[in-house]
Amino acid sequence: MNFTRRSTFLALALAAATMAPLQATAQAVDLSPEQPGRPRSAKVDEALKLVAKDFKFAKEGVLTVGTTTGRLPFGAYATDNKTPVGNAPDVAQLVADSLGRKLELVSVAWADWPLGLQSGKFDVVISNVTVTEERKEKFDFSTYRNDQLGIYVKADSKITAIKEPKDVAGLKIIVGASTNQEQILLRWNQQNVAAGLKPVEIQYYDDDVVLYLAILSGRADAYLAPNGIAAHNARDGRTKLVGAFSGGWPQNAEIAVTSRKGSGIAEAVTAALNAQIQNGNYSKSLERWNLQSEAIQVARTNPPGLPKK
Repeated sequence: MNFTRRSTFLALALAAATMAPLQATAQAVDLSPEQPGRPRSAKVDEALKLVAKDFKFAKEGVLTVGTTTGRLPFGAYATDNKTPVGNAPDVAQLVADSLGRKLELVSVAWADWPLGLQSGKFDVVISNVTVTEERKEKFDFSTYRNDQLGIYVKADSKITAIKEPKDVAGLKIIVGASTNQEQILLRWNQQNVAAGLKPVEIQYYDDDVVLYLAILSGRADAYLAPNGIAAHNARDGRTKLVGAFSGGWPQNAEIAVTSRKGSGIAEAVTAALNAQIQNGNYSKSLERWNLQSEAIQVARTNPPGLPKK
């Protein structure tokens, strides 16, 4: 964005007023640090038996989990501004309970989780990480959710459905930089241009408030994002879903608990997740954050990931 300071200030001021109903709606979600509705589990002996004897936990009696706290429903800070809450912390709690350990969540920037995990600062990372073949060279994965993308538009937009690449031709679409969805949009655009269709005008915003203002004001036509995030924000009724795709389009993609390659905990985590799927706690952890549409039937260790670019 190349806004002047004045135009940015005015945009933010207007956006704050425009998005007020959204912020009010978000208060219906439990953001308390206590999280009384978070599902809990008894110890799962089958999972414990699968932890390698030489696996070194970061802390005795604790499962230390790295997680990003940027956006709901995956992860954000509670009302105390320090306790991570969201679906990722819920899943982390179930895994920790299954392994008979206390949970310690460590907030980490997305760009920093690989180094933190490899250095042993965390035992695992639970942060909406997609399984890819490139990442599998350095990490092990235990899947817990399907990776889905959604295309959202203003509620009264004339755009009613986006089902294939040609449907985005000529549109102004917001997407996150350096993301899987950006790569998908770039491939769609390249395909459309080669077919003689109008190119997409791709927009990037670092501020969610300004991002949604762009959609609501008509500055942008649509937003391509992880479906969970966009669906959470759509609860205010100002935006609507017009298209859903796998996060690895055209391949399927899965989100997974991430651990150090060959460290000896991945199979235990997978067993813990499958126990939670079977006892119903897994479903509860998704329903709390409106992510039930992304549920998996069985957790897997190191399934096929998205191919290398």
